[in-house]
Amino acid sequence: MRTRAAAPATAFVLLVAGALGLFSQEGGPVVTTLTLFAGTASGLWRSTNWGAKWERVTGRPEGVSLAESGAVRGILPIGRQVYLAAEAGLFLSEDFGQTWKKLGLDVPVYHVLPSRYTNADPTVFAGTADGLYKSGDAGKTFAPTVLRGTPVTQMEWPGPALIVTTGHGVLVSQDGAMSFTSGTGLPDGAPHGLAVSSFFARDPVLFTAVGSAGVFRSADGGRSWKPAGLEGQSVRDLVWLGPILYAATDQGLFRTDDAGQKWVPATGLAARPAAQLIFPLAPDSGLEAFLATDDGIVHTADGGAHWKAAGAPEDRVLCLATFPPLDRGKMRK
Repeated sequence: MRTRAAAPATAFVLLVAGALGLFSQEGGPVVTTLTLFAGTASGLWRSTNWGAKWERVTGRPEGVSLAESGAVRGILPIGRQVYLAAEAGLFLSEDFGQTWKKLGLDVPVYHVLPSRYTNADPTVFAGTADGLYKSGDAGKTFAPTVLRGTPVTQMEWPGPALIVTTGHGVLVSQDGAMSFTSGTGLPDGAPHGLAVSSFFARDPVLFTAVGSAGVFRSADGGRSWKPAGLEGQSVRDLVWLGPILYAATDQGLFRTDDAGQKWVPATGLAARPAAQLIFPLAPDSGLEAFLATDDGIVHTADGGAHWKAAGAPEDRVLCLATFPPLDRGKMRK
């Protein structure tokens, strides 16, 4: 559990933070393994102490201000980089969220997805209110793809397949967004949530949800879909960790360990509308999780047996993110 990390490890991270010039807007050192980001309707917020206290992030004076970013619906920290999908466009920080610059998009952005091999492949996809855009130069410039005129709200790129949720269903591309195919079995409406098998090339299973029709499952990479429970509930987020699929819904957090045949409410948590669930230590551990709800953020350190409030920004949280677990071996190289 991060909040009980050994003193030597904490000292090491503090030393690294100082060497990198990584400090909060209030002047204290930022430890990435204790940092949370929250996107809200009014902008970006950050906690540097695992949710105990939050500060609004506007950026250092030498960079672009985030004061007018508008609603933040997507945050993606990768190493030193933090991508921000916002109403005013796409932003990037290359110093852990301290200084920001505007990338080549001025339309509302919902989701951003770079290649998993950023050092070798500078491709970045951006899902926007106007469709899907693609960059071949790490986000300096973007060009529209064939997918235009529909919002693209979420993406997964297990390779070679690119999977996107749009205003008209779930679409799949096998050629880098040059063409897309759709499947059968989903009801009309915009999907919410997208969970993809960790072994998609061998086991092409997908989950999504549409309106209040519940969750749907595809066993063939999105070519066909079948109902998978939670009918009558509006699902806002889906997270697949190990054998368990989680659904954040307007009636609370639910889980299933049999691909949706039976769903049960999360234990230790009063039913409240939930927006997003993250497991900051995944895939190594599923014991610690944060859940954004309409009433703030809650945290569990014991796999959901007990939950407690984790503070909250001054606005309703739309999305949560944190840095990947610290790899000290790589940092020592």
